[in-house]
Amino acid sequence: MTALQLTGSKEQLFTETVRQQLDSWISKYPPGQVQSAVIPALHILQNAHDGWLSEGVMRALAEYLDVPAISIFEVATFYSMFELTPVGKHKINVCTNISCQLCGSQQIVEHLQKRLGIGFGETTLDGKFTLKEVECLGACVGAPMLLLDRDYHELLTPEKIDAILDGVK
Repeated sequence: MTALQLTGSKEQLFTETVRQQLDSWISKYPPGQVQSAVIPALHILQNAHDGWLSEGVMRALAEYLDVPAISIFEVATFYSMFELTPVGKHKINVCTNISCQLCGSQQIVEHLQKRLGIGFGETTLDGKFTLKEVECLGACVGAPMLLLDRDYHELLTPEKIDAILDGVK
């Protein structure tokens, strides 16, 4: 079995492009410090596999990096930016920390849940959106705010939410 495929797998887990991206990150660290590349490697793999990390992908990464699988699982399960189950095409992370809460995040959450017809941790029936609650996105000055895929949206109102969602393809 190679790091490219799991035995019996019909699809290649690591394409040439993915391997090049992984190797680029690995090369940034001193010899023997490959563990330092785990977070960027997980980002690369998550982006390459429909926005989430399966156990098979994480095990293949462990083999590719020649580290124990637990070293990959520890990181992937600790950080909320990594998804361990399938998600929608677009991920909406809503901050509900105190700064956003004091500025009306509850109203934003209620509007999002009503508009999308889902709660936190759920995906719309069409697979377009997954809604997640996050503790802090580090943009308190723009509260209430959310992260849609990789874009921050601040000083939210229900009207702004509608415009943002209407603009997503």
